[in-house]
Formats: sequence, C-alpha cells, structure tokens
Amino acid sequence: MRLVSIEENGQPAIGITDGTSVVPLAAIAPDLPQEMNQFIAAGKTALDAAASAYANAPASASKPLSDAKLLSVVPNPSKIICLGLNYADHAKEGGHGLPEYPSLFLRTKSSLIAAGDPIVRPDCSDTLDYEAEMLLVIGKKGRNIKQADALDYVFGYSVFNDGSVREYQRKTGQWTAGKNFDDSGPAGPWIVTADELPDGAEGLKIESRLNGKTMQSSNTSNMIFTVTRTIEILSEIWTLEPGDIVAMGTPEGVGYARTPPVFMQPGDVVEIEIENIGILSNPIA
Repeated sequence: MRLVSIEENGQPAIGITDGTSVVPLAAIAPDLPQEMNQFIAAGKTALDAAASAYANAPASASKPLSDAKLLSVVPNPSKIICLGLNYADHAKEGGHGLPEYPSLFLRTKSSLIAAGDPIVRPDCSDTLDYEAEMLLVIGKKGRNIKQADALDYVFGYSVFNDGSVREYQRKTGQWTAGKNFDDSGPAGPWIVTADELPDGAEGLKIESRLNGKTMQSSNTSNMIFTVTRTIEILSEIWTLEPGDIVAMGTPEGVGYARTPPVFMQPGDVVEIEIENIGILSNPIA
C-alpha cells in the first residue's frame, strides 16, 4: 500500500494512493488514526483495516493526487536520523576510507519539505548539492533490537533528497550546518509499506537526475550498512519510535565530487527515483 501525508482542512491527514489518485483515509475509515505517527503505531490492524476500506471505497471518495496538497511523508517525526558515507564508491569519491561504523547526523524538522515543494538555495552560498537516498520509516517502538529481528520494526520506505550546502557542511568537522538549511530536504511522495518490497528494500535501483540528466545510478544492495544492521546500530543509541525516519545514505555521483563541481541552481529540477518506490521531484528556488 502507498500512503501519503496530505493537508485536509488545514490539518495533516493521511491518504491512500495508486500513484495518480488519492482517497483520504478519513473519508473511508474515520475511526482509524488520522495522524501518520499514530497510524503507523497502530500497526497491522490499522493497515489491514485501511486496505479493506480502500478496496471497497466508492469512486466518489477519490480525487486526483495532483489536486492534493502533499506534506513530507511523516510530517512530525520524533527523530530524523541520517547516514553518511553508506555507499563505498561515494566514500571514495569524497576521499574517505570505508567506514567501520556509520557516519550519523540528525536533521531538523524545518529542513523537511514535500514532493513538489521548492528546495531553497540559501542566499549565503551557491553550493547546494543533491543526494539520492532511500528513506526508512520505523514501524514500532524498540530499543537494543537485534539484526535478526530488525525487519519487524520496519513500516515502509520512501524517497529522500539530502540537499546539502557543501560550503557549510565543510566549515566544521560536524556536518550539522550544511545538512539542515530550511527547506532543503524533500521526502516523498509517499510511503510504500514494507510488504510490497524485498526484505530490507535490497536490490532496488536508485538514481538522481538533474534537469533530466542522470547524475547518480546505483543499487540499494550496495549500501555498506543494510537496513537491518542500521536498525541494530541505531537502537543501541535511541529508542526507535513509530514514524521515526532514517535516510540511508547516498551513492556516488554527487555534485561536489565532479570536475568541475555541479551544484543545483534556481530554475533547476531534481528527481530522485527508487525502483518500486517512486519518483521524488522538486524544483530549485
């Protein structure tokens, strides 16, 4: 199932989509949680009920997805955790050795935007870079999760663009500044539930395109730290909660590593596509 976060009557809501149309959950299953974190926390019972309601929804409940106001896939995540250097060739292109432990950083909620929203290049720097990433959505609460059990804690997957202002990322040894400019990190357009994808979302083509030109092309099987290993590592540190999102790192081909460097400019359009998940498209402003 594909779930979107949408705005309905000025409030965050949930929709079920086939990629072209959307049915607001409130229209077909008003008794289910209508906020994404709460819906995710309700688990398989809520998913099954939503799927049944969607299968029996009248045509009148549907509207074009293009008419909906999309939000970032989880509008109010408790944690936004990101992995750096999780593809070997990306680590090499940046002059880094292969990590024995993931490079971890956090994003702020104000950095997140939805599919279709403009990524804002800041006035202070013209070094805005793209990063194609798979987004992991945590499905239930857990701490000290073993790798063998980790897939039980996955709700689904989405697409992320870890927009990075490289000049500010390099100002200190910490990456926080360059990774947290307002309106720099689009996520979406929807969440694909884990049951529709291979275990750990492995074996999926991941690609970025800038103005139609392919910039990155790899496969999620090339991640150094898999979804299950990542969940094991992160849950040693944090209690993972329903709706937490984890950006799983980017493959080689980013703009700063090119000769000459390629950065996103106002008027550009960037697309991130992950096989069987979807296409995340955003203009640059």
